[in-house]
Amino acid sequence: MKYRYQLIFLGENDSVRNSISDDIQRKLKDLGLVGDMIKIIDANNFGSEYLGNQPAFGIYFGDVAGDFKDLSIAEKLVKDGTMILPIFFGSFSTDIPAILSNQNGLHYSATELDRISNIVLQAFELLRETRKIFISYRRSESTSIAIQLFEALESHNFDVFLDTHSIGMGEPFQDELWHRMTDCDVIVLLNTPGFLERHWCKEELAEAGAKQIGIVQLVWPNHKIKDIDPTSYLSYPIQLIEDNFIDKLYVETDKDKPKFSSESIKKILQEVESVRARNLAARQDNLITEFRNIAAKSGRAVTVQPEKILTEDLPDGKRVIYIPTIGIPQSKNCQSAEVKKELMGYKDVSIRLIYDDLRIRDKWLKHLDWLNDNFKKDIKTLRKQEFEPWLKSR
Repeated sequence: MKYRYQLIFLGENDSVRNSISDDIQRKLKDLGLVGDMIKIIDANNFGSEYLGNQPAFGIYFGDVAGDFKDLSIAEKLVKDGTMILPIFFGSFSTDIPAILSNQNGLHYSATELDRISNIVLQAFELLRETRKIFISYRRSESTSIAIQLFEALESHNFDVFLDTHSIGMGEPFQDELWHRMTDCDVIVLLNTPGFLERHWCKEELAEAGAKQIGIVQLVWPNHKIKDIDPTSYLSYPIQLIEDNFIDKLYVETDKDKPKFSSESIKKILQEVESVRARNLAARQDNLITEFRNIAAKSGRAVTVQPEKILTEDLPDGKRVIYIPTIGIPQSKNCQSAEVKKELMGYKDVSIRLIYDDLRIRDKWLKHLDWLNDNFKKDIKTLRKQEFEPWLKSR
């Protein structure tokens, strides 16, 4: 490979280090990426292997006895502007050295493994930095649970869409709902007995299928998974039981407001973290396949690279890079594309961020068109509806 991401382990905790490394490899496989995209570096090979001009992310394992290792390397990385995640096992103030005292640390437990791996992949922009979740539910049956999940997910740094909390005054309700669903990573669906009786719940399922958005489906104890056909979308069902709810209460009435137990909330958060990478991979693959098919029909030779980007060599010697972009393209996607171009050694190249514009609001599409017309000529967005005419015009 022309470049690799550098994951730097500092401090000593071999068992946790191995667990994190194995989980990252599993997630890379889920994403359809090659395992050697990430180079593992530690104190033993830092001097010979570390490259300051390639992406790096550090993990520092704290020490409960205050016997801090690899401080000189940590200091160099801090000076280089490299992000370092301190992981502590007792107390942050005693486990983590002073040089990292202003970093936001994470208390390690096995349940946090998915989250740590995702933080690494987000830092390398292999997984979206945005953590957007959409809660789909029937108000009359699960409002209290939906609000509980909204608060729990937000406390874990997710950007959560809940219709009663997330749509501003004066916004067109349904347009904004579809727009926000388009930009989410995972849908958490509260599958209560009357869910499909609501017209808009059926519509949300159809939208999820059309967009290939993964669904963490929470199926109520008095309901069965088979009541919804899972073949039209990416579904990760969890059959709930009475013990998942406080006091085994799961039917919502004017008097009773069910809540999940704290242990159930932890398991749901774990599943959401886990599904994110798999969902991103499915959506990327779908977008890549559609673009390649249209390119082939248009007589264009497009190649898929190991990094899950597409390249095309033009007759005039120039090259185009197509980067599949999930959700709504942002300015950060353009910045990331520029970094990829430089790291892969491409010079005379233009970049197109390809994306699915289905259900994105017109005002945002007009904004992206304006950016195309007024900013950098070598990085532009290309919406799905324009794939064929754009490929045929060149």
